[in-house]
Amino acid sequence: MLSENKLKILKQISDNFSRDESIWASGYLAGLAGSSFAAVQPSLAIDNTDQVAVKKITLAYGTETGNSKKLATGLAGIIKKKGIQVKLADLSQYKPKDLAKEEFFFVIISTQGEGDPPVLAKKFYDYIYENEINLSNLKFGVLALGDSSYPLFCKTGEDVDYRFEILGAQRIIPLKKCDVDYEQDATHWIEHVFETVNKTSENTTKNISAPKVSKGRKKYQGTVSTIINLNDITSDKETYHIEIETEEALVYSPGAALGIVPINSRSVVDEIIELTGIDPEKEIETARVTASVQELLSQHLNISYLLKTVVAQYALITGHSIPEVRLGLLDLLRIYPVKNADEFEQIITVLTGQSPRLYSISSSLEAHGDTEIHITVAKSEFLIDDQKQNGLCSGFLSEFAEGESIEFYIQEAGHFRLPEQDKDIIMIGPGTGIAPFRSFLWERDAIGAEGRNWLFFGDRNFVSDFLYQSELQDFLKTGGLTHLDLAFSRDTDEKIYVQHKLEQKAQEVFYWLEGGASIYVCGTKEPMSRDVEETLLNIIQSQGKRSKEDAISYLEEMELNGRYAKDVY
Repeated sequence: MLSENKLKILKQISDNFSRDESIWASGYLAGLAGSSFAAVQPSLAIDNTDQVAVKKITLAYGTETGNSKKLATGLAGIIKKKGIQVKLADLSQYKPKDLAKEEFFFVIISTQGEGDPPVLAKKFYDYIYENEINLSNLKFGVLALGDSSYPLFCKTGEDVDYRFEILGAQRIIPLKKCDVDYEQDATHWIEHVFETVNKTSENTTKNISAPKVSKGRKKYQGTVSTIINLNDITSDKETYHIEIETEEALVYSPGAALGIVPINSRSVVDEIIELTGIDPEKEIETARVTASVQELLSQHLNISYLLKTVVAQYALITGHSIPEVRLGLLDLLRIYPVKNADEFEQIITVLTGQSPRLYSISSSLEAHGDTEIHITVAKSEFLIDDQKQNGLCSGFLSEFAEGESIEFYIQEAGHFRLPEQDKDIIMIGPGTGIAPFRSFLWERDAIGAEGRNWLFFGDRNFVSDFLYQSELQDFLKTGGLTHLDLAFSRDTDEKIYVQHKLEQKAQEVFYWLEGGASIYVCGTKEPMSRDVEETLLNIIQSQGKRSKEDAISYLEEMELNGRYAKDVY
């Protein structure tokens, strides 16, 4: 028989229970009655003596079947009764940009199929993996739901937990992985959340906060071992195959990208310093880093192609009347000089940080080993005021010599990855869009994947611009490539692109789609990816005898199921 106090507590807890929660609670209590009381039991009782310093946490859920939502709702009720305000958030509606504003953020998320995130949480998942967010003020914990009968048990929860840490967030409770019978583990987890949040808050109040776990992204040191221009000397393009060797073992998946922060030209930096008369050794504090002028201009600040807003700030500081243009800092200084070094110091503080550049990895761990990584880089050229300019990072990379050192990091692409080994894939990648598909082909060849591989590749000329020609032809001979369709736009009177090759093979493409094939598109966003998507919709509409609306739904369903993925830029 319960004491009056315990009965009161039980009534308080169960007052707001739904029918399903009541059924679960009764089964849970029955289970406790039949088990050994020596076992650790979750404490659901409200301890009104707890000194709750934290007033608010966010409890977010990502769900496919509704289990995560149901569990999060029940656990939110428990924690509210502890005196903490809980904001319940559905990841399908949550704005990832708000993460930086959160203090305590806890996630309950399930894993579907072969390690995939719930469809409704995919946008959130992709966002945190595709963007560099500063989460250094965030404290978090993850409860992962899964089914241990699947090989990638709780993979999505592991991914979210890992990515939060990479982005600088502080993990205050370890990742908890739950199997299909998750109720008791989940209850222990929410109790742990309460205790840890309380303790963290008390420590903060006493200014004895635990050290932040903020490793940032993993940096690798490598040496350029090979650099080859893949284009023939008759081409007006330069596309470099670059191989980098490391002493440390690499970890990445096909479809991942290699990130590099480029260094500005030494001659440009020297001329800027000479024009302004500023002391290159002077330390200046910017929004992101404090360093010498020389280091800031070389490594940390964008000086090559300033945003219009930065040019406008430059005009405001210097008093010049400058039209709405985008120019490099050196050109600005030549045309609209600063009065003195002090004025230029103000300019330095409004410059934006140097952004990393991402390049699809074109190698495979299985085929090339874990101390070697490849990228494929097109040297970018464009005109500013009729003057030819090189892309900062592509120019930076193309000028490397074998034996030189380079620092980089790896960014996984959660949405752009290979399906199961027995599934067919269609890859559409003109130009440097071939990069991740080279990785796909080498990977599938090395592991003996049974799925068929179909590549659509295109560029300007067959003779001068057929990137990785011998490799692709070898894959075709050995069966690593089932089909290879080529489109060289300058070799015919009428320009032929990859979407035209798709149209020519419409019947077979649709047959592959109906058989479960996945489609991948990599390359320029405009107009290539738009034209390819329009062609795919036409194929689905004509070959599948569907309306335009049904064709759109068909392709959207493929995307939601991870069978249609784009890596475009």
